[in-house]
Amino acid sequence: MIKLNNRKKILKVKIRVGRGIGSGKGKTSGRGVKGQKSRSGVAIKSFEGGQMPLYRRLPKRGFNSLNKDNIAILNLENIQSHIDKKILATTSVINADSLKKLNLINKNSRKLKILGKGLIKSKVNIEADLASKSAVEKLEKIGGSIQLKKN
Repeated sequence: MIKLNNRKKILKVKIRVGRGIGSGKGKTSGRGVKGQKSRSGVAIKSFEGGQMPLYRRLPKRGFNSLNKDNIAILNLENIQSHIDKKILATTSVINADSLKKLNLINKNSRKLKILGKGLIKSKVNIEADLASKSAVEKLEKIGGSIQLKKN
């Protein structure tokens, strides 16, 4: 036995727009006459019927500097953990280029800064643009070295 669906939505006949004067939606297809909204493919973006649009109600925030230096920050504990995982070698010089190749710092960063958080056990040679005093002290204490580039 076939059960029929009695919902009104299904029983409604779809109105075919622009199919002659007798259809009730012929000629202008219910869009009115002339103007931007009567044309096809035209939408008035972010227009909220005269209400102040959302993008104008929200405040402007922040400032993006054009000559901002993207500085990659790396702590000594991060360097040590990568050495322990054998991602970084203690024999080679650790610099921004080698860290970018290994995806340890962002490829868009222009400078490298070494910070002294954590402990470092391995004797490493680092080439960086900037370094904190504590990082320099910790590296020199274990016999490593850090060379700062002159900018």
